Amino acid sequence: MVIVQSYSLCIVLLVTTMFCWGSWANTQKLASREWNFQLFYWDYALGVLLLSLFFAFTLGSTGQQGRGFLPDLAQADAGALGSAFLGGVVFNLANILLVAAIDVAGLALAFPVGIGLALVLGVLVNYVATPLGNPVFLFVGVALVSIAILLNATAYRKKQAADASRAGRPSPAGGPGKGIVLSLVAGILMSSFYRFVAASMAPDFVMPEAGRLTPYTALVVFSLGLFASNFVWNTYVMARPFSGKPVRYADYFRKGNPRLHLIGMLGGAIWFVGMAFSIMASGEAGFAISYGLGQGATMVAAFWGVFVWREFRNAPAGTNSLLSLMFLSFLSGLALIIYARYA
Repeated sequence: MVIVQSYSLCIVLLVTTMFCWGSWANTQKLASREWNFQLFYWDYALGVLLLSLFFAFTLGSTGQQGRGFLPDLAQADAGALGSAFLGGVVFNLANILLVAAIDVAGLALAFPVGIGLALVLGVLVNYVATPLGNPVFLFVGVALVSIAILLNATAYRKKQAADASRAGRPSPAGGPGKGIVLSLVAGILMSSFYRFVAASMAPDFVMPEAGRLTPYTALVVFSLGLFASNFVWNTYVMARPFSGKPVRYADYFRKGNPRLHLIGMLGGAIWFVGMAFSIMASGEAGFAISYGLGQGATMVAAFWGVFVWREFRNAPAGTNSLLSLMFLSFLSGLALIIYARYA
């Protein structure tokens, strides 16, 4: 299988992860103009699964190092398979809540709050499990990211209050904190999924121990957990949506068209490329840095939300300053997380 053994190349892969994880939700924004996010999400899950199989039978089955995908799958023990599968189940619930938050409140809020919180907690969890990197630089970087989350949430609440005032409402529609609450719950769940996947893999990708998984096998099992759990999590959200009317399975076939289905699968494929690169880089960079840098996606998504989708247009005075400080704090925090491996 293909193994990454250069830290410089790892950084390139992790920056790509950051852009993939921060950009896939644009496909949901595009599709939401024509149908519900729950219907989009079926295609998203399918896109993740299909691309995981493509990676497994290409990058995961070529080269002289490690174990190929099929031999690796055959020798895996139940504990490793269950851990990777559970990672997919947990991620899927977190991501559905995140997509719901995007639907309710927009990219500029959901990603900085939800994924920012996931970054903070995820780095802590993964560093405790596998301490790699200078803890001072790593945790100061995490602290700056935490400040960025608070700044973004404050900016969003200012905009919400101003929108309600202009509309003559006593409080924002749907409750002032629905988007924030959904984002926070998504972030807490999102912080733990990566640890389950990491625990399923052998620490040494070149000479993997018996019973544990190589990265490409872990990604396939993770994707199977995501897709299978969709029949539980997404079915529930279809029947009891956070906003709007219930959605039926028949709507997927009646309202869908090839373009909408491809948009959804493209979203899943974009996200999976980021996940695959993060896992591939984790052997050299460490799980805490791989996860933390990849979750810099928060800033990429906030950029899309602020500058492309214009989600903060007509915001009250002072909001732009808060957003500028948010971006600055995020950039500084990410720089320290990267440097932590060198220090």
